[in-house]
Amino acid sequence: MAQIDNFRIDGHKLIFHPSRVSQWLDGKIIYPVYMEISPSGTCNHRCTFCAKDYMGYQFRFLNTNILLKRLTEFGSFGVGSIMYSGEGEPLLHRDIAQIVQHTKSAGIDVAMSTNGVYLVQALAEQILPFMSWIKVSINAGSASRYSVIHGTKSSDFDQVLENISSAALLIKDRGLKCTLGTQALLLPENAHEMELLASRVKDAGARYLVVKPYSQHHKSHTQKYANMDYTPYLELSERLEHFNDSNFSVVFRMKTILKAKRAERGYMRCLALPFWSYIDSEGNVWGCNSHLGDERFLYGNILEESFHDLWTGERRRCSQEFVSSEMNPEGCRMNCRMDEINYYLWELTHPSDHVNFI
Repeated sequence: MAQIDNFRIDGHKLIFHPSRVSQWLDGKIIYPVYMEISPSGTCNHRCTFCAKDYMGYQFRFLNTNILLKRLTEFGSFGVGSIMYSGEGEPLLHRDIAQIVQHTKSAGIDVAMSTNGVYLVQALAEQILPFMSWIKVSINAGSASRYSVIHGTKSSDFDQVLENISSAALLIKDRGLKCTLGTQALLLPENAHEMELLASRVKDAGARYLVVKPYSQHHKSHTQKYANMDYTPYLELSERLEHFNDSNFSVVFRMKTILKAKRAERGYMRCLALPFWSYIDSEGNVWGCNSHLGDERFLYGNILEESFHDLWTGERRRCSQEFVSSEMNPEGCRMNCRMDEINYYLWELTHPSDHVNFI
């Protein structure tokens, strides 16, 4: 069984794709290693911390037939992985099982971030055999606190724990390679329940619990957590360590928490966008999921053109030129998903003195 540390949850994995990085350094057009796709625009929860609340939870779903064609195309161009998540709950898409299965058959590793309410036994049996990992967002240790933070009925809490338990049993009984994890944002409302939450998800059979800081999205309607001081909660890291054993780990993202206090990012431009992209529930392809709605980051739509034409097209070229030459990342979301990759790429392209002394 893989150790959780090997998953590099608080780091990045681009170092394992040297050929793609080399092609990029040579100025070639490269296809993404990783993509995020939102099958659903709507969600059954209204979480107090939702970064995508400005999208409006629209009742829209990606066209299955076209998505399946594009998935085959993604695989042929060397896309390595897809995570289904986004502005809505992915399990609300009625064809999500077919989508997951086809993604894997196209040669692409599959993952998902979900609130877990609809991860019932029948659906789990259809998707977990094809997935590398699935991560359930559960942001409290009690039903009453969970219902407030998730903006839903308290019974969802017990349903999610039951679903985690049955999924864990399915993975064990069938010897599946899918890693079942959980995650929680550390907030003033739930900090006192982190130990209780770790106990509950460990007992349910999850492999890990990620505890991570809130990151303010510049478009989000939610502002109550904008300037959180995590200093009072750092001692949680040690208190949560006693839950760790060979079958379960708490990943307290201390590095990410401390980075939020830094004076500057450490890189002058965002260089990571050629290596990934985001597709929303309407089929629009974006260079960055923190800038949904900003036309400067829109490459096109998979319902209207092939991925090859879109990725090699003029709109993406202009977007890349803007990002690499004009955009100042200091105005972006702190601790974005590509932060560590940007550190890496910036250092590669702006090496310090003495780098030959290996």
